Amino acid sequence: MVEMVSVEVSAYIARITKARDLSRAVRELVALELYREGLISLGKAAEIAGLSIWEMMELMASKRVPIWYSPEDLEEDVRVLEEAMGE
Repeated sequence: MVEMVSVEVSAYIARITKARDLSRAVRELVALELYREGLISLGKAAEIAGLSIWEMMELMASKRVPIWYSPEDLEEDVRVLEEAMGE
């Protein structure tokens, strides 16, 4: 179950962010910052932002947020590929 909270934001913030959908902009910024701090995965960041993984990666690139790819991530990707190829 997802618990929703409300946050008051001044019209000034809406103007300077040039956000047509302030709720979406806030979700994206929160997701980016949580990911940047290493608190959530890329998949979770995309979920919070309401984006696909690819859209999240594009957003991260536009905001110059590096994508973390650990040796464990590589091992998992190799394992999945080997399973898919029947090896």
